[in-house]
Amino acid sequence: MSEQQHINLPEGSIEKQTTTLNLGPTHPATHGVFQNVMELDGERVVSTVPTVGYIHRAFEKIAERRPYYQITPLTDRLNYCSSPINNIGWHLTVEKLLGIETPKRVDYLRVIIMELARIADHLICNSVIGVDSGAFTGFLYVMQYRELIYEIYEEVCGSRLTTNIGRIGGFERNFTPTAFAKIEKFLNEYPDVLREFEKLFNRNRIFMERTIGVGPISGERALNYGFTGPNLRATGVDYDVRVAQPYSSYQDFDFTIPVGSTGDTYDRFLVRNGEMWQSLSIIRQAMDKVKSLPADVFHADVPAYYLPEKEDVYTKMEALIYHFKIVMGETEILPGEVYHAVEGGNGELGYYLISDGGRSPYRLHFRRPCFIYYQAYPELVKGAMLSDAIICMSSLNLIAGELDA
Repeated sequence: MSEQQHINLPEGSIEKQTTTLNLGPTHPATHGVFQNVMELDGERVVSTVPTVGYIHRAFEKIAERRPYYQITPLTDRLNYCSSPINNIGWHLTVEKLLGIETPKRVDYLRVIIMELARIADHLICNSVIGVDSGAFTGFLYVMQYRELIYEIYEEVCGSRLTTNIGRIGGFERNFTPTAFAKIEKFLNEYPDVLREFEKLFNRNRIFMERTIGVGPISGERALNYGFTGPNLRATGVDYDVRVAQPYSSYQDFDFTIPVGSTGDTYDRFLVRNGEMWQSLSIIRQAMDKVKSLPADVFHADVPAYYLPEKEDVYTKMEALIYHFKIVMGETEILPGEVYHAVEGGNGELGYYLISDGGRSPYRLHFRRPCFIYYQAYPELVKGAMLSDAIICMSSLNLIAGELDA
């Protein structure tokens, strides 16, 4: 849908017209339900006004009326391309409030799942950048391995896209031998696939011309906007929550932070590819560490917050009481105020939690990285071609569910 506008020029000048274009909220190129009202001079972007609110679900207010363990499925619906990171970030926030220390094996299992989720997230983003530049092959190739990651989720928790994975204190069940076998299969096969994917794009002249210099931003401007994650690191700023404020024993792992220099679409693409290589290395290290720890540990010893085994519920009164209190939301949480952040697929995903001692949060706020860096989109595409505006949007990895909670 578009309409023409007239630009007032000095008397005697030739009248010039611009076109107002509604890019979204249902256009397939937006990759989500949000709108950009663009003023175009021919095919060149004069100005852009982003609009959000089309799928607003009031997650924060819903969460304030739910017991703590029932909030996990709400976090799934933020960045649904890497939902386990959202889930575990929420559990870590509650554990920080309660002062729960998780065993090392729980930390390492969480790292495995979170890094698999990061790969799934970057895999989708970079393959979609390829699609928006006219290259569909890479997307079809790597999506087979997103499917393998989802099979790992399914083996661990029974779900695939919106996983509801884990619980406060750890996981709801131990990893099976089949789960570890599927992880090993992924670690053995995906490196060759990622190399092939990079060969398709990294030095592809058409892809480079479509991405280099498109949607650039400086490190200073990115920090002023509040950028985090790959979009910030592409500008040359090496901020990563896993290193700056380690959680889940990330300090036990050896990895580097890929950074770019120009902050353009091409650098964002390369940074995400580099992060997938680092995630593979972290998962391999975590798998080696898990092998040296007791195989039966998969949650902390916190019976007041962690559902007991079914067999114990049927045979032990204490377990039955805990089960009833947790399921019915009768367990009260300690009062306090905490903020905890994790390195999500798109950047710093944070939870600001205030508890007044009741069964549900008094106040809860999600720091969604998409919502923060999307505000820079008009600046990134001003003066660019319409086709560049599309691929720039893809390189930011805008997820409507996270953008508009």
